[in-house]
Amino acid sequence: MQAADHEFVAGYLRQSSEALAAYAKDPAQVAVLNRMAGAVSACFRAGGKLLIAGNGGSAGDAQHLAGEFTGRMLYDRAPLPAIALHADTSALTAIGNDYGFVHVFERQVQALGRPGDVLLALSTSGNSANVLLAMDAARGLGLHVHAFTGADARGMASRADLLMQVPSSFTPVIQQVYMVAGHLLCSLVERAMFPRAA
Repeated sequence: MQAADHEFVAGYLRQSSEALAAYAKDPAQVAVLNRMAGAVSACFRAGGKLLIAGNGGSAGDAQHLAGEFTGRMLYDRAPLPAIALHADTSALTAIGNDYGFVHVFERQVQALGRPGDVLLALSTSGNSANVLLAMDAARGLGLHVHAFTGADARGMASRADLLMQVPSSFTPVIQQVYMVAGHLLCSLVERAMFPRAA
């Protein structure tokens, strides 16, 4: 490995570990994650569902997390209703074509969301227009609105009931911490709804 490559890898790993360590040491952010888990658990117990919206890498994270809820996280249990809003390509392309890409999540929230459901909005920049519109639609319909974002919350802060902020402005690092937080969210919900003696 060239010296420059070694330095790049070391710097990248340092940023990742520092962001995760800073998140782990922030009691306010850990409390937010626990409150999110409580709200999602209450939603599921009441017969509601979790809608997840994000673009690009955040879409991949949304789909990954939806799969953890509908499948399993740490152990076998009943499936939990979670939907990644980008995964229906017919809806995505029809809405994008007819109304514009900015409305692709908003329209699906309006179609699928019910009072008491939870929208989990993912945006590394905190400023994805289609995600912000989805958050507005969710609030208008009486959904609980949770958000994962980076150091600059921008438009998400005023729209989210609960906001998890990764202490970084570097997109890949933000998404890495998303997945740690997302896995913890799913694990906490799983533990709350399907407790095990051991």
